[in-house]
Amino acid sequence: MIRTSRRLADGREILYFDDDGHPAEHAAQDTRDLPPVSTRSQLRFDALVGEWVAIASHRQTRTFLPPADQCPLCPSTPDRTTEIPDAAYQVVVFENRFPSLATAVDRDVPPHAPGAPTAELRPGYGRCEVVCFTDDHQRTFADLGPERARLVVDVWADRTAELGAIDGVEQVFCFENHGEEIGVTLSHPHGQIYAYPYVTPRAEKILASVRRHREATGGDLFDDVLAGERSGPRVVCANEHWTAFVPAATRWPCEVQFFPTRRVPDLPALDDAERDAFVEVYLDVLGRFARRFDTPMNYIASWNQAPVRAGREDWWLHLQLFSFRRAPGKLKYLAGSESGMGAFITDTNPEDVAEQLRAVVVA
Repeated sequence: MIRTSRRLADGREILYFDDDGHPAEHAAQDTRDLPPVSTRSQLRFDALVGEWVAIASHRQTRTFLPPADQCPLCPSTPDRTTEIPDAAYQVVVFENRFPSLATAVDRDVPPHAPGAPTAELRPGYGRCEVVCFTDDHQRTFADLGPERARLVVDVWADRTAELGAIDGVEQVFCFENHGEEIGVTLSHPHGQIYAYPYVTPRAEKILASVRRHREATGGDLFDDVLAGERSGPRVVCANEHWTAFVPAATRWPCEVQFFPTRRVPDLPALDDAERDAFVEVYLDVLGRFARRFDTPMNYIASWNQAPVRAGREDWWLHLQLFSFRRAPGKLKYLAGSESGMGAFITDTNPEDVAEQLRAVVVA
């Protein structure tokens, strides 16, 4: 993989990633007249539930579902400049112009929110990046092909290692939102990466569960879960290095989790064979998501990586792929129980979902 670093007109970093067989110079300059990025994010602590909330009101003005000929993630042309100055690219990563977290955020904040002494206040420190998977506006991850998909995996690993090395970053989260039903604001095939200055609530809960399981049984929770699922009725597909299964207690109408056979904490720790094998399984399942109903399912692809420091020896890397669609034309809404109490009620049976996904004919 070849990485080329450049700067956009407002000073943000842009990184071009090319496979070794197709190097490119990427010499185009960003000629736009852009004002400096202004980030006013804050982190406020919800003392009742013990979680941090990012307050990022400046994101109200971010670009929202522009027509294809105005897409800011497509390559630049002589008639129109975009976020990517070059006329073509393979994979591109750049700092988000409307970030929830940023390293250049104002550090001078009061100790707590106005009138709320229990709501500790911190700067919205971190980094948010956009990952463009291809310069073809009409493609999706499902039809990238193995070579490009593998390049994206390498990019995720590169960014995880680099962002995790930033002082103050505690966890790196790579993800893709796909489909307007999910809430995407740009239809170009892309994902995002967040570098958080704290350990996320999901990771904290998982690590606490791992500790409780060890104290109660002497066993390893990740290992026990994976061993059970590999031999159970919910496996969708598998190979030597990865198993993709519908979890027994899924929260979403359609969810598949991907676990490597070998315990690793994060994407950088995967070797070449494991990265190739992931691409094989992932593209297979994405194809099933695209063909299960009459139209492709929306989804969120969420990498669960170990925190930068806490609990790395206990963690097992895995990916969650889930959709809100429960039937053709019907979505699962996070209504009273889910949104109000965080108590999920699933409208589908995990074993049935696995069987339906296995039955999909993947071209």
